[in-house]
Amino acid sequence: MSSIDTATLFSGQGIDVTSAVNQLVTAARAPETAWQQQQQALQSQGSALNQLNSDLSNLLDKINALKDISGALGAVNTTSSNSSVATVTAQPGSASGSHVLVVTNLASTSSYYTDPVATSSTPLTDGSSFTIQVGAGSPTTITLDSTDDTLQTLATKINDLGLGVTANVVTDATGARLALVANNSGAASDITVSSDTTGLNFTKAVTGTNAALTVDGVPVSSASNSVSGVVAGLTFNLVGSAPNTEVTVGVASDTSAAVSAVNDFVSAYNTAIQDLNAQFTYSAGSQTSGPLSADTNARLVQQQLLSFASLSVSGAGSFSTLGSLGISMNNDGTLTVDAPTLNNAVSGNYQDVKNFFQSASGFATNLSGQLSQLTDPTEGAFYVEIKQDQTTYKGLQSQIDDLETYIASEQTQWLAMYNQINVTLQQLPLLEQQINAELSFTNTKSNS
Repeated sequence: MSSIDTATLFSGQGIDVTSAVNQLVTAARAPETAWQQQQQALQSQGSALNQLNSDLSNLLDKINALKDISGALGAVNTTSSNSSVATVTAQPGSASGSHVLVVTNLASTSSYYTDPVATSSTPLTDGSSFTIQVGAGSPTTITLDSTDDTLQTLATKINDLGLGVTANVVTDATGARLALVANNSGAASDITVSSDTTGLNFTKAVTGTNAALTVDGVPVSSASNSVSGVVAGLTFNLVGSAPNTEVTVGVASDTSAAVSAVNDFVSAYNTAIQDLNAQFTYSAGSQTSGPLSADTNARLVQQQLLSFASLSVSGAGSFSTLGSLGISMNNDGTLTVDAPTLNNAVSGNYQDVKNFFQSASGFATNLSGQLSQLTDPTEGAFYVEIKQDQTTYKGLQSQIDDLETYIASEQTQWLAMYNQINVTLQQLPLLEQQINAELSFTNTKSNS
């Protein structure tokens, strides 16, 4: 800190108050430098910890895709020899195989319509009525009155009753007609309209019938054209009828999805290992390592990931290690996939590949459990450190804020004090003149 220029201190020029006070403020802020450096270090550590935590979470997602039976290893492809008659959809994990379908007829949805009237708001006869019956249910009588004596209000009344029927008004060149359509297809939802005294003259357009088909020679009746429950995990989608045509539908494991999921896991694993390695790599240029180079926890996580890659699975069949699937470890701990070996394993022995990852002691099952602990949102490997660093950072910021509050208060006093000193120093030459004049007057009087 520079000092006040004493050469001109008594010259009447005074002092530079702003400069003097700024020097005091700078000196008072000296402790902040160390605190701010600590904050910068904490920010670097926090950024690295959050990145590693994100890496582990992403790795957990990829390993769970291999662990879950409804995930990538459960994905299936389906085929149909005649998609204009029938197709098939399959739940993840469905058994591979083929089935022969013959579709005699499709399920139909029951419907009625009335003779046309002039418009949807043409008055109808009050007190007239008709009954609606859905399947074997009890008939419901609809009686017209002043609140529903047009086609539009009648349609609203029917819909509000919740009979399993949807009523609409259809208008064309001939006028407006009331249309009734069953909410579900099949014989059990067939509509019957009777006892009509309204003069609307209901006509049945479609009779509700069940689909008739055979699956592997077994007769099947279905109220819907989406037939599920016949073969576990499969839904047969009926598109058209072809009584004398056999349609073969097939289900097979999606090996490309499995290979892709394994590669995704390797990529996520490599990202985590590389980010961990970077923390312990010394840079000769900057003469520094990563912000977590002294972090024991990061080192332990690195060692744990490396041990994962060499895990051996027993009782899973043909494959017991990642190496047996064509996945090898490099010198830096990252993994490399030999594509032909992996493809051959998946295409040649898919079930054993699934067992390697998904069995009770399987690779994905084991790794998922350990990664879940590492990424636990309250007690995970890096969570506690992140929270501690955040607490320390806030504590340092509080110290900085408190010191700034103190300095602001002192600065006001320093300004007042130095302004007063400045005024006094500026008045010194005048005081000196006055004193000298007084002394001169006194000497003159004494001589006289």
